[in-house]
Amino acid sequence: MAVKSIRYNQHTLDISYEILNPHAKVDIIILHGWGSNKNLMKNVFSPYMDSFRHIYIDLPGFGSSTCNMALQTKDYARIVELLMIHMNVSKDIILGHSFGGKVALLLDPAVLVLVASAGIYVEKSFKIKAKIALFKALKVFGLAKFRSFFVASDAKSLSEPMYQTFKNAVNEDFSKEFAEYRGKALLCWGESDTATPLSSAKKIDKLILDSHLEVYEGDHYFFMKHAKNIAKHIEETFLKTLEH
Repeated sequence: MAVKSIRYNQHTLDISYEILNPHAKVDIIILHGWGSNKNLMKNVFSPYMDSFRHIYIDLPGFGSSTCNMALQTKDYARIVELLMIHMNVSKDIILGHSFGGKVALLLDPAVLVLVASAGIYVEKSFKIKAKIALFKALKVFGLAKFRSFFVASDAKSLSEPMYQTFKNAVNEDFSKEFAEYRGKALLCWGESDTATPLSSAKKIDKLILDSHLEVYEGDHYFFMKHAKNIAKHIEETFLKTLEH
């Protein structure tokens, strides 16, 4: 594991990363989802794709990487890009799970691997809308101290900068960005995913010009059981980029 200090918007962030197969000629950057870290992704994918140089990154505010400022997804992409420049990494293949999928998309790689990616806005249920309305009403009366009863479980233990980051990122719709992507995309999804439902995958598949959707048994973390098959499809997708 290594750490690089990145200067960004007058703040310094320490970004933790790890490189496997350092002498391989093709780079694959693997980005975790919200609340996760590089170790989970490394444990899942490191046994496969030996012909690629694996780069595992803790996104700012997660794992061993620091974050002392509120960020948007585009900021995450720029910070990863600055780290890539430092490491002399190419945008050959970028895999992103959930929130990491949006970051991967903005980095515009030759091969984009979206694993249960976020980025398609899903309408909130009536119950969630009611909770939001009640919390806003309580804020008017100075009762914001009850925030912990209303915020999502993903956000309850966050620092203030990361809570603001969560609010910035949670409702983004990247439909336009998906439609503008011009590389090859591999979409891998769990059929029982409730965090980023299969309906989102089907929308993304229609939006991206050159995409292929693989559906697996499982939920939002289906990839932990199907990494070998996903790796095979990644290798096949990359090989197709060399045929022209």
